Amino acid sequence: MQISTKFTTAMHVLIAVKFFSGKKKITSDFLAGSTGSNPVIIRNIMGQLKAAGFIDIKRGPGGIKLQKELDEITFLDLYKAVENNTEDNIFRFHEISNPVCPIGKNIHKVLESSLHDIQDKFEAELDKHYISEIYEKTVKAIKLAV
Repeated sequence: MQISTKFTTAMHVLIAVKFFSGKKKITSDFLAGSTGSNPVIIRNIMGQLKAAGFIDIKRGPGGIKLQKELDEITFLDLYKAVENNTEDNIFRFHEISNPVCPIGKNIHKVLESSLHDIQDKFEAELDKHYISEIYEKTVKAIKLAV
């Protein structure tokens, strides 16, 4: 299983917005520099974060501001906001199995319930953690590095 870098990049964006809020104007270019990502990728992620109600974006002198506090956003909320595969199962089956082969004929129905159970547990674990946890750890790491 692989989750795209959008999840961790979006986490970085939210934490940077919180940390730099009131200290400097936060723009997509600034966030691109912080994340090491292309500004277009950051703008796409920002659009998803805005659609989820996590941030507000004001053009010109406004910049980016949090609309929700980080202790109100779970990892699952963020995952659902930015990952495109959340409507489907995180595990995907190969399309065509040989219906004549005893394995090919049965593997999907046998494996499907186990994979659903794993996905449910994965999502339940994501739902236990808040973005604020990572923000607090990041601030602590910054203070220790000084």
